[in-house]
Parts: sequence; structure tokens; C-alpha cells
Amino acid sequence: MDNLTDTNVNVGNTERVVSAIAGGALVAYGLKRADTTGILLSVLGGGLALRGATGHCQVYDAMDMNTNEEHGFAGEQDSNKKSRGFLSSKIHVKKSVTINKSPAELYQFWRNFENLPKFMSHLESVSNSEGNRSHWVAKAPFGTTVEWDAEITSERENERIGWNSVEGASVPNSGVVEFRPTSTRGTEVRVVLTYEPPAGKLGAMIAKLFGEEPSQQVYGDLCRFKSMFESGEIITTEGQSSARKEDAKAAKA
Repeated sequence: MDNLTDTNVNVGNTERVVSAIAGGALVAYGLKRADTTGILLSVLGGGLALRGATGHCQVYDAMDMNTNEEHGFAGEQDSNKKSRGFLSSKIHVKKSVTINKSPAELYQFWRNFENLPKFMSHLESVSNSEGNRSHWVAKAPFGTTVEWDAEITSERENERIGWNSVEGASVPNSGVVEFRPTSTRGTEVRVVLTYEPPAGKLGAMIAKLFGEEPSQQVYGDLCRFKSMFESGEIITTEGQSSARKEDAKAAKA
């Protein structure tokens, strides 16, 4: 078999790594299932692994696409634009939940970003840095992690917090959380999130394959946030004040 030349390589380096890792994981998972679905997953995984190893994708050939920017050639500019669009596709998520607590209580808890991993399942840790910056460590597929720094870009006390990853982040992202009082003395917590997964749509599709659909994940995080406060797991200043009043009444009695 002839060796692949540079012009045969039409898959970019990042995408090759993701394909190889995902392919190996799918093969292992498929073999473990030992059923018809497992066989199909193993075949799919083998194709991804080969794609990563060789850097060549027949589907890209058929679509006249090339994501290997290092070895482009004349006349390929338009297809590369399409390729970059495929790889750099951003994920947009908008979710909300109503919590039976005041905006101030929820805002104060969220504003300390180190609290976020307590209810956000994809986060391993967040550490506050100087000024408005923080360092984030998140879980990624296949037991890996990704890290980035973010900074607060807009803020209104007890109302909203906006943030954005700093330049050069491995997972470019931005978002805003709003705390809106409701007519029933509760608070609507609304999150709008935009991020760019590694390898774009390919990375997003692989994540979904392993059960990490972004919209469901964010909604699940908000539901845990709601449960933490309404179950009494989080002791708020309002709750402490109520407890002190009850203690005072008991002492007088």
C-alpha cells in the first residue's frame, strides 16, 4: 500500500487526536457490550481510530473539505472556510429555573465561583484569582480535564453576572446568569451560555454520544442548585436570621 502523501491528509491535528481517542473508546465500549449495538459501535470506533491515525477522511473527500490547514493547497480556500465552520461551531444554551429564595441569597452564593462545582456536575474546581479573574477546571470525555481562566465582564449586584474566558482559553466560552424576582417571592435564575468545544461539532457529537448533551447538563445543574437551597442544604443569612429569632423566642419562654 502506498504511503499517504501530505495532500492525502485532510484532517487537522486536533481533530485527529479527538478521533483517535474517541475511536479507541468506542471500540473498547463496543467489545464490552458484546451485542449487535456493540459491534456497530466497534466498527464506528475503528473508522474513527483509522481516521485519526492516517489523517485521511473519505467523507471529507466527498464533501471537498480539508481541515488540515498546515498542508493546504491552491484553490482550497473555500472548502477550508467550510471546514473551519464545522470545527469551530459554537454551542448555545439557554435555561432557567424558579427557586423559592430571594435574588440576593442566590446571587451571593453564585458570585463566589468556588461554590459552582457543588452543583455543576462537569466542573472539578474553580479558584478565585486576583481582581475579577478565576481559574476553572472541567471534566472532559474519556477521563480527561480541560482548564481555562475567565473574567467577569459585567455585573449588577443581586441581578446578574456576566463572564468570558480570557484569550487563548482551551475552551472559549462566555455566559451570563440573571436573578429575576417573581411575583411569588421567588427568583427566576436564567443562564445563557455559549462555548466552543474542542474539535467543534465533532467534539460535541462525541460528547453527546457519551450522554453529555449540553442543554440537559445545564438544566440538571440548575435543578441541583434549586434543590440545594430549597432543601435547606445551603444555610443562608436569611435562614440564620430566622433561626436566631426562634432561639430568642424560646429563651424568653
